[in-house]
Amino acid sequence: MSIQLSEHFTYKKVMRVTLPSIIMMVVTSVYSVVDGFFVSNYVGKTPFTAVNFIMPFLMILGAIGFMFGTGGGALIAKTMGEGEREKANKIFTLIVYVSIVCGILFAIFGIVFIRPIASLLGADGQLLEDSVVYGRIILIAIPAYILQYEFQCLFATAGKPQLGLYVTLAAGLTNILLDALFVAVLKWGLQGAAAATAFSQCIGGIVPLIYFALPNKSLLRLSRTEFDGSVIRKTCTNGSSELMSNISMSVVGMLYNAQLLKYAGEDGVAAYGVLMYVNLIFLAVFIGYAVGTAPILSYQYGAGNNKEMKNLLKKSIVIIMVFSIIMFLLAEILAKPLAMVFVGYDRDLLNLTLRGFTIYSVSFLFAGIAIYGSSFFTALNNGLVSAAISFMRTFVFQVIAVLLLPLILKIDGIWISIVVAELLAAGVTILFVLGNRKKYNY
Repeated sequence: MSIQLSEHFTYKKVMRVTLPSIIMMVVTSVYSVVDGFFVSNYVGKTPFTAVNFIMPFLMILGAIGFMFGTGGGALIAKTMGEGEREKANKIFTLIVYVSIVCGILFAIFGIVFIRPIASLLGADGQLLEDSVVYGRIILIAIPAYILQYEFQCLFATAGKPQLGLYVTLAAGLTNILLDALFVAVLKWGLQGAAAATAFSQCIGGIVPLIYFALPNKSLLRLSRTEFDGSVIRKTCTNGSSELMSNISMSVVGMLYNAQLLKYAGEDGVAAYGVLMYVNLIFLAVFIGYAVGTAPILSYQYGAGNNKEMKNLLKKSIVIIMVFSIIMFLLAEILAKPLAMVFVGYDRDLLNLTLRGFTIYSVSFLFAGIAIYGSSFFTALNNGLVSAAISFMRTFVFQVIAVLLLPLILKIDGIWISIVVAELLAAGVTILFVLGNRKKYNY
């Protein structure tokens, strides 16, 4: 399906445009879920804890791809809306090349320093060794991981969200099949799970790179370019909210792990890992919707079409509210079946996980508001407001809550902290949207 960013969008058209992006984000989130399932059931509880323990660090390094994808996508779409197609392609090419260089540097940094970082975060003994083994294998594919995140956003900007979906599905299927082969059949353990994820990330990042390097029918193609510091600065500034969001979530994840080790030991980290799997998949729905609508909003903003901006905002509010209710109900209904899949072999761990589920699921009623609000302002090329929403949602509110509430409510305080943080972030987002109505005329 070829997407016309300039057309009027009904509910049906909005969902047709955003569904591929939603599925792409969900499939990408399944990577760590699949690894967790096979490691937990075929390797053991400590390796399972190690995967969840080191994952936030790996996600921090990969988050730059989301920054380049969202920030660059908004700039590219706005440039196309202004009628400058050739300039848009040059911006696209520059962003891709810079992200590749960053990926290589991050891979080297991560491989060298992962042991002291894991130790600093509180890992020791077998947990430390497993974290290092898993992390170093994943780090080899970090450049491709960054590109995968980036192209998930840029496929929508290029008018080919369905093609992006096919690539992501291929990568996800590769991960599942290789996990089954390497871990369940060949018994390669933790190394096998890491290798499966690394291979799948290469497919998700390198296949799109080849597609855009060759003649294609999308709105974008890799072409001749030259370094332009202002473009990189605008991209990074505009996408800083998404980078901040991912980094903050990872840092807060590390803080959660530290608190859980203190209040519940390794079982707490394992239980939190199961909740994060569900959280990643459910929030991917909101993120995918935001990514899918961002190029449309940026294009209309560049074209000065305030009426369509207002139309898209109203429809998005309704859709986000519906998604939020569905996510909450699904989390409540699926809590026990999902917990059984990952930790059904340990009764105490299962009970701890179920308790966390019942509390944590309330956060899905509020999370979509701030996620969409941050993306909304990124699409309007207002990186400052977008970053403020993300920073407060993923860092400030969560850090305060997870440090204070456990002092009063013990382990329940850790689960409740995310609910409190999402509620506060939703309130702040609504204030920003209302406060900027006259500025953008939406």
